[in-house]
Amino acid sequence: MKIRLNKMVFYGYHGTQPEERKLGQRYIVDFELETSSENDANIRHIDDTIDYTRVYNLIKNVMEGHSYHLMENCANHVLSTVMSNFESIIYSKIKIKKPSVPINGSLDSAEIIMHRTR
Repeated sequence: MKIRLNKMVFYGYHGTQPEERKLGQRYIVDFELETSSENDANIRHIDDTIDYTRVYNLIKNVMEGHSYHLMENCANHVLSTVMSNFESIIYSKIKIKKPSVPINGSLDSAEIIMHRTR
């Protein structure tokens, strides 16, 4: 089974520039997780699956409750946090998009994509 949480918007204080970490900015996050399909037929209650409300809250806590110099560090922390809270997750992937990039030039956004397997 796969679960995707798409286009979550968080306000965080991440970046290498001091003004990014002081003023903050929006981040758009996509998160995907996968569990073994062996148990799919037995899902009847929330305890039988991944509660994506809990996943959302874990991601929100990392994105808005901590400050990172690099999006890569932030992504690693999200992946580790979610996977450590749900042992049935065998694969997870995160995309963090930063719409306001402090680059002197024309750029829509910067984003990173990372994944983990167990």
